[in-house]
Formats: sequence, C-alpha cells, structure tokens
Amino acid sequence: MKKIIYPIICILLASCGRGDVNKNNSNNALSDEHFENYKNRFIEALWKVYPGWASSQGYHKYDDVLVVPDEKERDAEVKFAAAYLDSLKLFSVDSLSDNNKTDYHMIENQLLSAIWSVKEMKSWEWNPTEYNVCGAFAEMLNGNYDSLDVRLHNFNLKMKNIPEYYKAAKKNIEDPTEEHTKLAIEQNLGGISVFEKDLKEALKKSKLSNEEKSKMLERADDAVKAIKNFTDWLKKMKNDKPRSFRLGKELYVKKFEYDIQSGYTIDQIYDKAIAHKKELHEKMFELADKLWTKYMDKTPKPADKLVEIKSVIDKLSEIHVKPDSFQSAIEQQMPVLIQFIKDKDLIYIDPSKPLVVRREPDYMAGVAGASISAPGPYDKGGNTYYNVGSLSGWEKDKAESYLREYNKYILQILNIHEAIPGHYTQLVYSNQSPSLIKSLFGNNAMIEGWAVYGERMMLESGYGNNEDEMWLMYYKWNLRSTCNTILDYSVHTKNMSKEDAMNLLINEAFQQKTEAENKWRRVSVTQVQLCCYFTGFTEIYDFREEMKTKLGDKFNLKQFHEKFLSYGSAPVKYIKELMLAEMNSK
Repeated sequence: MKKIIYPIICILLASCGRGDVNKNNSNNALSDEHFENYKNRFIEALWKVYPGWASSQGYHKYDDVLVVPDEKERDAEVKFAAAYLDSLKLFSVDSLSDNNKTDYHMIENQLLSAIWSVKEMKSWEWNPTEYNVCGAFAEMLNGNYDSLDVRLHNFNLKMKNIPEYYKAAKKNIEDPTEEHTKLAIEQNLGGISVFEKDLKEALKKSKLSNEEKSKMLERADDAVKAIKNFTDWLKKMKNDKPRSFRLGKELYVKKFEYDIQSGYTIDQIYDKAIAHKKELHEKMFELADKLWTKYMDKTPKPADKLVEIKSVIDKLSEIHVKPDSFQSAIEQQMPVLIQFIKDKDLIYIDPSKPLVVRREPDYMAGVAGASISAPGPYDKGGNTYYNVGSLSGWEKDKAESYLREYNKYILQILNIHEAIPGHYTQLVYSNQSPSLIKSLFGNNAMIEGWAVYGERMMLESGYGNNEDEMWLMYYKWNLRSTCNTILDYSVHTKNMSKEDAMNLLINEAFQQKTEAENKWRRVSVTQVQLCCYFTGFTEIYDFREEMKTKLGDKFNLKQFHEKFLSYGSAPVKYIKELMLAEMNSK
C-alpha cells in the first residue's frame, strides 16, 4: 500500500500545496487547472486499488490482476480513501468551477462511502454474494477491446489468484444471512460455465500454442475446484446465528445518503412515495371505471375500488407473448422505439453505439429479470447488452404469471426503461461526458430515475396513442417504482413481514404473484437500491416542470434532455445546480 499511496500524496503536495491553492483562490482558471491534474492522478491511483472496477469501466491496464479480498486489501482501501480525503481538503470548493464543484463532492462522497462500507457496513462479513469471480472473467471473453489472444493471456494470469480469493472469502464470512448465502451458491455455481464451457470455446478460436491452452485449462480446473469448494463450504457451514438480512434504520439511513445523494432525506422520500401511491390509485380507478364495460361486459362492478382496478388489469394482462417469444419480442421493439423518438424529435440516439439483446448470463441470475450491461467510459465502442431473463425450464403456471406481469403493455414500458430512451441511451451519453468522474461514479438514483422519467415522457409524447389501456398499465408500472421505495424502507427499517409485503405488492401494486415473490427475494438481498427509481424520477420530473415554468415558450424538450444527460451520471441535485447556473449566466 505504501507504494500506492505515499508517493502519490507527495506529488500532490509538491504540485498543489496549501500555499499554492490559497494563493490562487481568486484565480478560478489556475485553481481548476490544479484540480483537473488532481482528478487525473486520483483516478490513476484508484485503479491500482480497484483493478476489477477499472476493467469494468474499460480501463484494461490491470486486467491480469485479481485482488484477494483479505484484511490487507481492506486496510489498503481505507488508507487510500483517508489519504485522498486529506488531500482533497487542499482545495477550496468555492474557488472551483461549477463543473468541478460537482466532481469534488462526488469524489468526497465516494471516499467517505468506501471507508464507511469497510468499517461500519461490513457486508464483507455477512454477504457471501460479494465473492464471485465469474462475471469479471466472462466479460473478458465477451469483450472486443483487444485481440482474443491478449485477453486470454490476461485471463490466464488473473486466474492464478482464484484459489486464494476464495480462501480469503471463507475467512471473512461470519454469521452470514441465509438469503445471501443461498444466492451466492446459486450464482457461483451458475458461473462455473465460464471456465468449463466458454473458455474452451474461446481457446478453440485462439492462436495460442497447444501447450499454452493446456496450461490454461489446468488452471481453469483449479478455479472450478475453488468455486465448488466455496459453495460446498457455504452449504455445510454451521451458522447457528445468521445475521438478519434487514439492514436496520441506522445503517439504512447512512447507505441512502451515500448511495442516493438526494436533495431529500429517506423519510421525506418515503412520505412522498406514500402520497404518490394514493394519487396513482385515484388515477387508475378513473381509467378502470371507464374501461370496465369494454373488458368486463356485464359483470357487476365491485364495491372496493382497488378490486375494480385489479380486475381490469388482470384482464388486460392476459394479452402477452408466448414464453419462447419473450426475447424476440424485445428485440423487435427496439427499432419501433427509435423511430418514435426520431419522429417526435425527443433526443438524439447515436446509431454507432450498438445495443445487443442477449439471454441473461447465469452468473447474473436471481436478482432482476431484465438489466443493462453497458461499456465503461474507457471502452466507448463496446457493446451495450440488454440482459433478458430466460423462462426456459420454468413451470407452466410460473411462466404464465411472469408473462402476465410483462404483458403486451408492460413489456413496451420495460423496454423504454431498460433500453430506449432509458438506461441504454443515458449510459451512452454518460460515457461521452467530458467529466470522467461523473461517468465513473454514476449515481444510481439519476440512472434509474432517468429510466423511470423516460417512461412517463414517452407516454406524454403520445407513445401508445394515448390509449386508456396503456396509461392504466403505465400507472401500474409507475406504482411499482413507488412501492419499491415503500417496500425497501419498510422491510429494512420497520421489520415489514413477508405477508404484509405480499399484500402491498399484489393487492395495492397489482403485481402478479411470481413478480411479488421475486421482489421479496430482491429486497432480501439488496438494500436502498430499490429506492433509486422513485427518488430519481421525482427529482428529475420536478426539475423539468420547474424549467418549463421558468422558460415558458422558450423551453425545448429535446434540448432539456440532451443538456441534462450531458453532465454524465451525476446526482440530480448537482445537475440541477449546473443547469440553473448556466441558464442564469446567460
């Protein structure tokens, strides 16, 4: 660690000492110049401490390094964060440009969060899902950033530490939660195919010598043995006092502050979510009441408004694709969404950035049924993958329940959220941001909030021809993100039972049983992440409405979207500050 930290700090002090910074507080250009140099050095040092993160962002200098997650590594993380927090104090925030002020706050938040995670959150003790090498190795085989032989060479070197990696994992784990233990076993065993199947196929295509291939396969066998040994150990370990998966109020509040970086507290967001749920129920009842005769014929209307809403939604949910057509239906909608955005002139979609719809890799299974894997800012030409959960092998009733949830209407909204103009579009813009900090330290509330905002914006722009059916199902989907916040907060800080959670999700959010069961599992293995959607959406939508009021006839929706996304994946509160500052300066 000394080789990483102390020479860097000496350079910082030499090139940007306290005297220099204080002396130049009145000179913004020079102060910003110092800070730009600081950021560059900080990022280079960051990747030495987090080589796996570097690779995931498209910085491949350390692709051959697999860090062993032991006490020495955690100590290095804390020392790194503490040293850079100290050097960050050399700068006066007020002397920096608006853009650099945001970067300053994002760096500070990242470092504080790193220390807190190691010292207080301590998920490295109770969350076995943090130990899984399969995804990183799979991305090396799937990538196109270098020749296959070069990638395989690094793959081989990186494999060397896998046995030590899992030895350290076993030493770290103490009283793990039952839920995370079960998921860790599933994901690690699911990822073994990377070494048993995917690697062999890649070696066949390579130009490596037979001797090199043979040695790689031997090392891959050792990797598989280490993974199986770890999962067997998890299965057999004596765990008489497993930790509760519920985070508790104190840790939850702190994690919300670091992860979300909202202008609101979690209690304020929770209250807003409760109020929004009530508002959505009122809008949904109006539409369900209007559609009742069309779909329910002469069936008497129930006295309970929620039952009436659910009845109409259940009828509309019967319209869905077949199990074996789920992925192809998603692929077919991509050009439709692109054309609609072009016709309405809503935002520029770069045709040179590929989007690949693929079956969800096994090592990712068990948390979300659809997701985006985007290339990092160093790998701008890499593929963006739309990962779609497979229904292969599912029981008929379970598959039917899932497809009712992702019916004709919801599937379209899902694609807007995950792909266009949601995650895929936003992450392409983020990678083009001139601020590497904003791209690297992407704020989940902004990222998820933009995707949720995109759903509402598309329907407001006429997507779905303003059909009552589409709006009703949109409100159901929007209710989902709202109830995500209610669920997450209630489960982790109020001890909400599974029975009460199922009631919320099925009877108040109108979700299918399979979806509700999956959401319960998700809330039991994640914390705070489910709050991202509603929090970010609320902040973005409110800000857009504020800008419309301020600009009046001069407001242009496309310009707002492109300007908003140009700041990368920064917290919404900072993007708002920057855009308002730019507007006021004109």
